[in-house]
Amino acid sequence: MKLAISGTRYHLEIINGNKQETVVFIHGFTGSTKSWQPVIEAWDESKIVLIDLIGHGETDCPETVESYSMEQQLEDLDALFEQLDLERLTLVGYSMGGRTALAYACRFPGRIKALVLESASPGLRSETERQERRTRDEGLAERIVAGGIENFVGRWEKIPLFDSQKSLPDSLKRNIREERLAQNPVGLANSLRGMGTGAQASYWGRLAELDMPVLLVTGRLDEKFEAIAAEMMKLLPNAVHKTIDAGHAIHVEKPVEFATIVREYLSLNYQGGKS
Repeated sequence: MKLAISGTRYHLEIINGNKQETVVFIHGFTGSTKSWQPVIEAWDESKIVLIDLIGHGETDCPETVESYSMEQQLEDLDALFEQLDLERLTLVGYSMGGRTALAYACRFPGRIKALVLESASPGLRSETERQERRTRDEGLAERIVAGGIENFVGRWEKIPLFDSQKSLPDSLKRNIREERLAQNPVGLANSLRGMGTGAQASYWGRLAELDMPVLLVTGRLDEKFEAIAAEMMKLLPNAVHKTIDAGHAIHVEKPVEFATIVREYLSLNYQGGKS
């Protein structure tokens, strides 16, 4: 289905619409609602909402960079949840989607029942780091538009962050590649410019305020994000950290194991009367 928010038509899918508990999934950079299909195959205890972020999947790809700012994305998500009549929900986000989910929880904590962050960070701590990252992301954005989506995907799938995906079955690697190739180069470029790690604010100083249950999930082979999660655990008042034998994209490499850990965590919190 499509919902228009602030002039942008968002694509979303709703599964198990009659269930009371709601879990919203937010994909990473170059992802879409398709990213989560292996995770939700047997997930029948909750309403599932899958959303294509701005510039991704079947959601619009505006030409104006301002539409892609993290602040605007948070406002758009909240308006989406309002239209869907979702008062309290669990937010699951991966990588860029995890940064977005965390930012949303800081901006609208009253709507969040629980937060699940897969391979995610609160951003970069210093303005110097953010400026350096913005410069790199701008270069990448220019290359995406100039070189086209196929050239970009060929380079993107070879970055060290995804080394652990090289051993995946060929059929799965084809699916991942097709999902990336289906993206709009303008949408990806503007997503980097508007809500990349360098463009967003740092949320490290806000972690202590988040009193809702938070599950951090990282891959054992993803040392950078394992270390980030360990730092986040020192600041979050109500968090659990789980490590899976995988790389950065855990839901892709180990979808059943990822789903099991998340569902068990949410079941414990729901049964425990968290609200």
